[in-house]
Parts: sequence; C-alpha cells; structure tokens
Amino acid sequence: MKQLPLTDEWFHGAVSLEHGEDGIKPWRIPYMDYELYPPGGIDGKAEICAGVRLRLRTDSTEVAVSFAPLADAAAMDCVVEGRLCQTLSLSGGATEALFSGLKDGIKDVEIWLPQNIGITVTGLRTDAHAVGVPLPDTRPRWITYGSSITQCVGASSPSRAWPAIAAEACGFSLTNLGFSGNCHMEPMIGRLIRDLPADFISICAGVNIYGGGTLSPRMFKPLLIGLLETIRDKHRDTPLLVISPIYGTVRETQLNSLGFTLPIMREFIREAVELLKARGDRQLYYQDGLKWFGPEDEAFLTDGLHPGAEGYELLGRRFRNLHDFALRAVHRNAE
Repeated sequence: MKQLPLTDEWFHGAVSLEHGEDGIKPWRIPYMDYELYPPGGIDGKAEICAGVRLRLRTDSTEVAVSFAPLADAAAMDCVVEGRLCQTLSLSGGATEALFSGLKDGIKDVEIWLPQNIGITVTGLRTDAHAVGVPLPDTRPRWITYGSSITQCVGASSPSRAWPAIAAEACGFSLTNLGFSGNCHMEPMIGRLIRDLPADFISICAGVNIYGGGTLSPRMFKPLLIGLLETIRDKHRDTPLLVISPIYGTVRETQLNSLGFTLPIMREFIREAVELLKARGDRQLYYQDGLKWFGPEDEAFLTDGLHPGAEGYELLGRRFRNLHDFALRAVHRNAE
C-alpha cells in the first residue's frame, strides 16, 4: 500500500490538532489551553474523538489508518458517499484499521474515529497505484454541545451516534462537543463555541447539572443566559437551538441534592430562551426534550438515563424533522 502525507487537511470535526513525533492527535478543545478546561481537559473527555473523521477522495479499494496503540477497545467506521460501508471492532492495543472491499472508481470516503477514546493517528494508506487526496467539507458547520447523550459512547459505532446521523441527514459538517458527565455550562465552553466558525449551533443542557448537583435553581438560569449571550458575542445571527433534557425516568420526579428535577430545568430553559427572544434574538429556538425523546421511548434507555444503540439512532432520525424550523434558517443564511 501507499503512504499518504499525514497533514491537517484530512481531519474534520476536531477543534485542534496536536502534532507529535509519531503523528497527529485530534482534540475537541484547543489543546494548548488544556489547563483552562479543568478538571484535566474536561475530565479527560476533550481528547476523545467523538465526531472526528478523516475525509478523502480516492479510487482505492482499501484504506488503512494506523495509530498509536489504542487505550481500550473501540470501533471505527468507513462511510462511502454518505453510507456506512464497514465497521471495524478493534481491541485495546490495536494499531491499525484496514477497510477493504471498497467499490471501484473515484469516491468520497470518511473514516470515523472512535467516540469513546482518544487516538493519535500515525498514518493513512491507500492502494499502491490509487489516487488519494484530502476531501474538503463545504457543508454548513454545525456545533453541538452536550453531555454523554451527545458524545454517545453507547452508540453501535461512531457514525451511528445521533449527531453523526443528524449531520448526514441535514447536510452539515459536524463538530461534536458532547462531554460525558461534563456538560455544566462552563464559561470556557461558551467562549470556545463563540470563537469557532459555525452556521448552526445546538445545546442540550441540564442532565449533568442535575446529576452532579453543580448548579442550584438560583444560578441555573443566570449561567444559561450568560452562556447564550457569550456565544452571541460573535454569532449574533447564527441559528441557535437550545434543547432541554430528554426523558429521564426517576429524574422527572426525584429532587436532586439542590432541589432540581428535570421538569423544573425544562421550564427554566424555556423561560431563558423566551426572555432572550423577547429582547430581540430572532435566531434563538427552544425544543422541549420530551418531544424528541419522551416517556413513550423509555424502553430505549439502558439505565434510566442513557439511550442504547437503538435509542441514539432514533434521536438521529428524528432530529431533522423535529427541528426543521431551525434548520430552514441555516439554509436561508447559506444562500
């Protein structure tokens, strides 16, 4: 096989790329500002490759990605012309993913990196006599911020996470800022989203704050307003969708340590969005999470909180039609 030059142009969905002696490591924060995202780079979640993929145009029937030994078992996907072609289940310690049997002729290929671990990519190879060039992504840029339900560790494979499914259905280039256990509306995340290019932004807020007891009812709404207004510093006219928590079984009625239930959070989120809309924000939208994934979908939850693989695919399939009101604004802006 032929080794292709390993450059930044292959990588999409990362916030920053760290160049080391052995390869390139994608990050979902600016890695040089690691210490500004405590604890430990958002609890170690920012180095996980959720939503990160390599894009190339090639006539090769095989594509191989090599990497530093995996810290844990993981899956990688090969998507050809927008369709999942092959999923590889890789064991901890693996150093290569070889996708073979690809169709003949020039085609657009995406290799989706794992959504549960970080990776340092050390090489990219195609057939010896094949063409292989970086594939730009000119689609509208979508940033989605959320919790483990957005990171989607429990998806069957990285391209089957709900943001990946929704991005393909909506024609978006995805940046996934889902941080398992760590969506607490940190001010640095607001600054990060503010400073990234985006044509559409969505935020799924609340469930980690409930579980961690990190914000009281007194501070929840002020910090949500601050997060949204920080993003608006540089994204004044970007469609911005705020989604309240999906159905959460006992969390619907059981008070957490600070007196919150998910219904109380949903009402606070709705009120904050309505307040900012009344002040003139015409591109701000609210979605009740129960209309996306409600009590009738409880069977898709694995532990009363997290959807399983089928549940994540359900969220992805529903996203476009449910949020068409916001998506139309994205495409109007792009015209």
